[in-house]
Amino acid sequence: MDWGSDLWDQHDVIERHTQNGLDLLERYVKFVKDRAEIEQNYAKQLRNLSKKYSRRGVKEEQDTKLTNQQPFQDVLNELNNYAAQREQLSEIMTLKICVELSRTLQELRQERKNHLCEVKKAQQNLDSSYKLLETSKKRFEKEWREAEKANQQTERVQQEVSSTKADVEKAKQHAHFRVHLADECKNEYASQLQKYNQEQNNFYHSEIPSAYKKLQEMEERRIRLLANGYVQFSESEKNLLPNINQCLDAIISTGRNINEKQEALALIEQYKSGAVPPADVEFEDYSQGVRPAVSDNNTTHLPKVRIKQLFNKKHKVTSPDKNMPSLPEDLSRLPPDQKSRRLQEKIDDIQKELQRETEKSDALMRMKGVYEQNSQLGDPSSLQPQITQLAHNIARLRGELSKYQVQLTEAGGGTLQHNPASSENISVLSESSMSPTDNIYKCEFDEDFDVDVPIGQCTALYDFDGSSEGAVSMRVGEQLSLMQEDQGDGWVRVQRSGGDVGYVPASYIQII
Repeated sequence: MDWGSDLWDQHDVIERHTQNGLDLLERYVKFVKDRAEIEQNYAKQLRNLSKKYSRRGVKEEQDTKLTNQQPFQDVLNELNNYAAQREQLSEIMTLKICVELSRTLQELRQERKNHLCEVKKAQQNLDSSYKLLETSKKRFEKEWREAEKANQQTERVQQEVSSTKADVEKAKQHAHFRVHLADECKNEYASQLQKYNQEQNNFYHSEIPSAYKKLQEMEERRIRLLANGYVQFSESEKNLLPNINQCLDAIISTGRNINEKQEALALIEQYKSGAVPPADVEFEDYSQGVRPAVSDNNTTHLPKVRIKQLFNKKHKVTSPDKNMPSLPEDLSRLPPDQKSRRLQEKIDDIQKELQRETEKSDALMRMKGVYEQNSQLGDPSSLQPQITQLAHNIARLRGELSKYQVQLTEAGGGTLQHNPASSENISVLSESSMSPTDNIYKCEFDEDFDVDVPIGQCTALYDFDGSSEGAVSMRVGEQLSLMQEDQGDGWVRVQRSGGDVGYVPASYIQII
């Protein structure tokens, strides 16, 4: 059973049915577009929500270290990753469903139009043939009547007594002409009838079945295409469920890993002073008339001092003004435990800053060597003020580091460490600052040296297809070099082990 043999007389039904099918496909494309926009807006709102409740600033970062705020920050980070998965879902729906179905919809519309035009053209040809048949039929009918009239006229002329032989012969010739003309019209009518019957048979048994069968095949392809669209609509989200579940599992893991007792003890570890409570205040009996001698030990006044420090607003710790120059902090009055902790924090901060300054100076020295080898690239003397300033900064940092390490050792919180490499670096920089024209480095440099060095390492948490311009692909678990941190747009620049450099979503990596 097919449309050509069973629906040969239902042209309007087939035309209306195929049009409704294409309209349904178009409606589904619009539906998927709206769903993709919903996913995109949902992801945008999730990112804004995560950004709104994320802690920023030095004070807030310090609060995160001191309390149990870090798990909440981890939840916000995973929510950001979840938003990235929703964005990817929106992109997949747009590219793999909407774009493909829209393109195929246009092709089906054109194909349907061509098939209907074929049917219409065949119908027009059949109608033209039928008109010719009717014309030849009417002509034959007219000529046959004229021939009968001519025969009747001939018989009347023959029966009249007054008719001459010439009149009779003329009537016979006219009748013979009319009969001959009627016979020609009859033959033409028969030929046209046979031709029309052949065209009609070809129309209803060949052309119409062929065209309707093609329309049926087109309709079946449309139905299968729409069914595949339903499948892709579900599979596109189903394939992302592992990544989405990974984000949700990470949030669950964060909540289950919180130890309320450990969080409460963290405040003790941060702020405990190590001092013992003050002793009882001794009774001073003034009624005896004898004033006790003033003791040189002023520890008896410790409770009063502590009470003032605790409750007097004048001793409240305030954040320093950013416009004021930083003054050295007096740690001598801190309890031993807090003093050791603060000294260790300062040492760590100075070491990080010293490492950054050292890397900057090394890069400038390498660049200076390149300029000395090829003066067209730049003037080596233009880098000397920066090199000199970095040398002074490194020397200052080394001095502060040594001072705090000595204080930490005296406080019993660590041992004195010495970094000969840094000292050597200071000496080299000092010499370069004293003689700017000297060639510090004698080694050769690569002509295509690039000062863009990695600032860290990171690991890919998810697969990413960097098909867009400026992006780079990565696989889950891949080790990458971090070239540039997130500038607020949600992307970071990384370098793969093969040398490919590009941007990936910041939520797709974890900095080591």
